[in-house]
Amino acid sequence: MGKRKPNSGRNKIPMEKIHNKSHRQVTFSKRRAGVFKKASELCTLCGVEVAIIVYSPAGKPFSFGHPEVDSIIHKFLTPNARHPRTFGAYQLTEAHRNAKVGELNMQLTQILNQLEVERKKGEILNQIREARERQCWWEAPVEQLQLRELQQLWNAMEELKNSVAKQANKGLVESLPFLGEVVDNFENMTNQIHHGNLFWS
Repeated sequence: MGKRKPNSGRNKIPMEKIHNKSHRQVTFSKRRAGVFKKASELCTLCGVEVAIIVYSPAGKPFSFGHPEVDSIIHKFLTPNARHPRTFGAYQLTEAHRNAKVGELNMQLTQILNQLEVERKKGEILNQIREARERQCWWEAPVEQLQLRELQQLWNAMEELKNSVAKQANKGLVESLPFLGEVVDNFENMTNQIHHGNLFWS
């Protein structure tokens, strides 16, 4: 049997600089990809942060970073400083919080403005109600009337009573029966004012 030629692919490569330029470039490309793959697996399996920067034999830079090369380098060079990613997340959270606070402040301002509008509406309604009460004060209960209003009511009832009496003398009470009831009602109101000591002395 003939001797089998050894497989050159399984030969151990000496740990020394490859002098052949083209071989050196091929080896660099393969080993670089392998290193980056192992770094990615390390990040996935262990949850670590990794940054790798390597220059090719021709001086071209290549990098791998998880999560980012810049943030890891910054963290390494300034260990006591705030991490850029953390700082960015903090800024994002702070911006979101400020936006939410601004939205709530706007809603509060709208509610306060609406309350002010309702308060002014209430004041206007109270003014209208008071004005109507002043205009129709005679419709209020007798015990709530003031002395001046009682005098006016007394005079008005006397005038109306006299007017009804004149019409009654003309025989209109029989044709308009409710006039008699009006006279009786005014008599009752007059007695209530007088005997209740609500009228002036």
